[in-house]
Amino acid sequence: MVTFKTDLCKGCGLCVNACPKHIIVLARDVINKKGHNPATVTDQSLCISCAFCATMCPDCVITVER
Repeated sequence: MVTFKTDLCKGCGLCVNACPKHIIVLARDVINKKGHNPATVTDQSLCISCAFCATMCPDCVITVER
């Protein structure tokens, strides 16, 4: 399971590119407090908990749990 601190996400997209399952996207319909489109997961059931996304995040806004 992947969770994001959406108010801190700057929408850089590094996690989107790192995800081997391609289930992370930048939300087009949400703008956070910083004025960015935060990352979100399209289908939690497909997450393999590899934590590549969390490793790539420069702001440590991603938490991965098994």
